[in-house]
Amino acid sequence: MAIKTEERPVATLDSKTRIVAIVDDDESVRIALQGMIKSVGLPAQAFASAEDFLNSGLLHQTACLIADIRMPGMSGLDLQAKLNAEHCRIPTIFITAHGDAKMRLQALRAGAVEFLAKPFDDEVLLENVRAALED
Repeated sequence: MAIKTEERPVATLDSKTRIVAIVDDDESVRIALQGMIKSVGLPAQAFASAEDFLNSGLLHQTACLIADIRMPGMSGLDLQAKLNAEHCRIPTIFITAHGDAKMRLQALRAGAVEFLAKPFDDEVLLENVRAALED
């Protein structure tokens, strides 16, 4: 039996709240990351796709973005390119089970703050999130 955690609805977020946005098509990853981020006292909102994130109305409240590379529809790299084209600079941490050196270099050159291979150390991710929030 899967344990379902309560996700905070987008509508209850204060318009001044700076959030950590999580974009991953894998529900278990979204739930785990959102729980981990919230467990250290940071507001987090999870999205099943890049399109959901872009349509959320939360881009300007997003202080840090954690995004998967491979997702149906728009990939994490496509999302990064779209945000860059719109001059929406959000510190981005990529997570992927399918990355390679070329993909990592592409992401970092386009402004990503980190590129982590799954499985990754939770503390390393949290350190990167905290560093991104301090900038």
